[in-house]
Amino acid sequence: MDSQHHDGPTAPAPAPAPAPAHSSPVALTVNGVPHTLTVDHRRVLLDLLREDLGLTGAKKGCDHGQCGACTVLVDGRRVNGCLLPAVALDGASVTTVEGLAGRDGEPHPLQRAFLERDAFQCGYCTPGQLCSAVGALAEAAAGHPSHVTDPAVPSGGPVPLDRDEIRERLSGNLCRCGAYPRIADAVEDVIP
Repeated sequence: MDSQHHDGPTAPAPAPAPAPAHSSPVALTVNGVPHTLTVDHRRVLLDLLREDLGLTGAKKGCDHGQCGACTVLVDGRRVNGCLLPAVALDGASVTTVEGLAGRDGEPHPLQRAFLERDAFQCGYCTPGQLCSAVGALAEAAAGHPSHVTDPAVPSGGPVPLDRDEIRERLSGNLCRCGAYPRIADAVEDVIP
């Protein structure tokens, strides 16, 4: 009889090994603090900030980039943290609402203006509103026009911010409480 031949039941094939996690090292500076993390390629910036770094200021609202509750600054520009893959940010500098205050802990002028103008109610959207407003002020100062910018404004120079400009530039940030007039007041208060 052939010792290699078996007439009985065969043993099941071993289960395939799970696919390796798809991740890469990412170096970020968040609120002035350098971090090197191994990040799953599917992880978005908002989840990295909230779950990995414990920075819970930016909120998860719609998770589709439509409400602005997750707005943070990446290299000084406004982004929706819920849409941006964290792995794409290697070498970037991220500022969250927690990083807006000065090194001495003094609130950012916009944070003070929001308090003085009572520009929030429930507060859920406030971190995104603040980061968006900081970004909008920088964009206008750098001469980036908006949809409502008067075509007569000279190209390349600062864009004057009136009430319509402020509303247009912050239109990607929703406030379910309806604090928009006071938000615009607070932004007007800090225009240089």
